[in-house]
Amino acid sequence: MANIYAMNITANQSEPTLSKVVYWTPRLLCIVAILFISLFSLDAFASGLTLWQQLGALFKHLVPSFVLIALLVYAWHHEKSGGIIFLLIGLISSPIIFNWNYRMNGSAWLSLGIIATITFPFIVVGVLFLFHHAMKRTPREG
Repeated sequence: MANIYAMNITANQSEPTLSKVVYWTPRLLCIVAILFISLFSLDAFASGLTLWQQLGALFKHLVPSFVLIALLVYAWHHEKSGGIIFLLIGLISSPIIFNWNYRMNGSAWLSLGIIATITFPFIVVGVLFLFHHAMKRTPREG
């Protein structure tokens, strides 16, 4: 009887660990993806511009990152709607970014690689937010 009780405790202890992983993964992945996108704003520092012009250009280039940070803060507390928003961001921006890059480089494979690095993380973030929301709502056996 004691072995059955010990097995139930072990099985139930893995469930909170999985929940913590599913809780933190979309948040950390989104932070990393936002930091990656923010790297593209560094091209605002061009020679021939004054410091104020460069800072203004940097701020304009960081607007998408600020919007994504605001959406992450929202999704942090509203996983279902936040997950849907991030999923839509990834799905809607993928063809737009693909077409823009394909016109620039003429390579479908390179454009697909760019999509994989820029928009796919937001699709995964959206799915993971939705998955964690669903995990919280399902009744657990006790």
